[in-house]
Amino acid sequence: MHLSVRELACRRAGRLIFRDLGFELASGEALAVTGRNGAGKSSLLAILAGRLRPEAGFVALDGAGERTLPECLHLVGHRDALKTALTARENLDFAQALLGDPAMPSRDALEAVGLGHAGAIPVGYLSAGQRRRVALARLLVARRPLWLLDEPTSALDSGSHDMLRTLLGEHLAAGGMIVAATHQPLGIEAREMRIGPARPAPAESA
Repeated sequence: MHLSVRELACRRAGRLIFRDLGFELASGEALAVTGRNGAGKSSLLAILAGRLRPEAGFVALDGAGERTLPECLHLVGHRDALKTALTARENLDFAQALLGDPAMPSRDALEAVGLGHAGAIPVGYLSAGQRRRVALARLLVARRPLWLLDEPTSALDSGSHDMLRTLLGEHLAAGGMIVAATHQPLGIEAREMRIGPARPAPAESA
């Protein structure tokens, strides 16, 4: 499987965020997207996920058969997108039923992120770090080759960083791909792409 991004540009609220952005990603590879706040890291992930239309350029995924790019990815944003009234296990069961292509049972996914004891607790009662781990556990309940992660280490303690590094490493070893917007090291082998301020397009000569 191969992801190609060419000459991508993003405009939000009339402001050009970035332009001429491109990269290639193959199975088993990870890309760490860095840059200052507001540089467009989250916008890039939104474009890849199909939630935001680019100003220019294109994104292509080869080797996915008849599946579209959104059908091949997980997105974990800085908002955990969890139902607070549901338990941790119910949130994962809902995600698995919605996404299809089930992989790990919710109970095992919670064990993998160190929350096996919290499966029956409503998410609204969990700490920020625990909620983040439930959101990361969604990566495990349905098979998706491409993981898009927005600040995946946010709210995690040092022990949870080790857990995340293990999850990411296992996904890459199985042939998965990762694009992560991050200010912190991921602890895995990853190429780095820094997004800077967009420069105006050169004026055309008369």
